[in-house]
Amino acid sequence: MKFSNRLSQLKPYPFVEISRIIAQKKKEGVEVVTFGIGDPDIPTPEPIIERAIEASRNPVNHRYPETDGTPEVRRAIATWYKKRFGITDLDPDKEVLPLIGAKEGIGHMAFCFLDPGDVALIPDPAYPVYAVGTMFAGAKAYTMPLHEENGWLPDLDAIPTDVARDAKVMWLNYPNNPTAAIAPKSFYEKAIAYCKKYDIALLHDAAYSEVVYDGYKAPSILEFPGAKDVAIEFHSLSKCFNMTGWRFGSAVGNADMVKALFQIKSNLDSGIPQAIQEMAIEAMTGDQKYIDENNTIYKRRRDKVVKALTRLGLRIVPPKAALYLWARVPQGYGSAEFAAALLRDTAIVVTPGSSYGQQGEGYIRLSLTTPDEMVDKGIQRLNSWKLPPPAKKR
Repeated sequence: MKFSNRLSQLKPYPFVEISRIIAQKKKEGVEVVTFGIGDPDIPTPEPIIERAIEASRNPVNHRYPETDGTPEVRRAIATWYKKRFGITDLDPDKEVLPLIGAKEGIGHMAFCFLDPGDVALIPDPAYPVYAVGTMFAGAKAYTMPLHEENGWLPDLDAIPTDVARDAKVMWLNYPNNPTAAIAPKSFYEKAIAYCKKYDIALLHDAAYSEVVYDGYKAPSILEFPGAKDVAIEFHSLSKCFNMTGWRFGSAVGNADMVKALFQIKSNLDSGIPQAIQEMAIEAMTGDQKYIDENNTIYKRRRDKVVKALTRLGLRIVPPKAALYLWARVPQGYGSAEFAAALLRDTAIVVTPGSSYGQQGEGYIRLSLTTPDEMVDKGIQRLNSWKLPPPAKKR
C-alpha cells in the first residue's frame, strides 16, 4: 500500500506528541504538570450549556446543517464584531462564514488561493497549520522570520521583491501564538498597504484577541481602512468562552474571499451542528463578563509563573495578551534539551519553541490553561529544581 507524498512530508503534530508523553507518564504513576496545550481548563459558561441542552431537544437541529450556518448565527457574528470592534459594515450574508473551529478554516484557506508552485508568506515561529495547509495545496512557504528585537513582527521590507510579486497569501497572527506578541496599529496599516501593493490575500488569525491583560485591547484587522479590500480574519469562541471542544469559529472580511472559502467547505464538510450554532449565539449575544473573569484567572497564573521562571534564570517579558508565556532558555541549552530536562527532573511539560519553526529555537512556550492547583504544584517544582549544566556539544 502506497500513501501520498504529502503524508511523508508531515511532521508529527506537536500536541499529539505532548499528549502521548503525558499519557505515558501517567501510566508510570507520575503526576504530570502540563503547560503544553492551550486548552482552557475553565468550563464553558452555564447559560451557553443550557442553550445547548435546549437546542439539542429540537428535532430541527438533528438534521444536516448548512455549510454557511443559519442566518441567525451569521447575524450574531456580525453583531458581535460591531459591538466589540466597532465594525458596522459587515454583511452577514456575504462577509461572514461560520467555521467548525478556526483551525478548519485556516487549513482550508490554502486551497482557495494556492496552486502547486505558488508562494505563501508564513511567519516563523508560527501556528503549524499555516505551513501544513500550504504544503497540502502543493505550494511553497516563504518564511518571514520573527525576532525578539523586532517585537516578534515580520520585517516586510526584508522580503525580496520577486518573492512578494509571486506571493498569493500572507499569514499574520496577533495576539500571537506562540510568542504572545501584540502588533501596533502602524504594523496593521503597513501590512494592508503591502498586500494591496503586491495583490496578496492577507489572512489574519485573531483567535486570541479577547485574552488580554493590563488594560490592553486587541484590534481587529478589519478596523483599519482598506482592510476589506485584501483581508479575511479568522476568529474563534474556543479561548474567550472556553468552547474548544464545541468547535465554533468564524471567517469574516472580503466577500470574494469568504465566498471562495464557502465553496471549498461546501464540498468537504456539512457545517456546524445547529445546536452548537445556538450555543454560539448565546455566547456572542449574552453576558460578556465571562471573558473578563477568564482573563483575571489567566493574569494571576501569568504573574505566578513568570516569577518562577525568572527566578530559574529564564528571560521573559510578561505578555499583554494570549494564553502563553514565551521564555528564553538559559544560555547553552536548546529548546528541546531544556524541555526534556524539565520533564525528566520535574514531570513538567512545556513545548519547545523549535516545534513552531526554526526561529523558535532557544525558547519554550508555556500555556496558562492549567488548573490553579496544578500551577501551584508546578511552581513548587520549579522553585526546588536545580538546573543541571547543559550537555557539552560535540
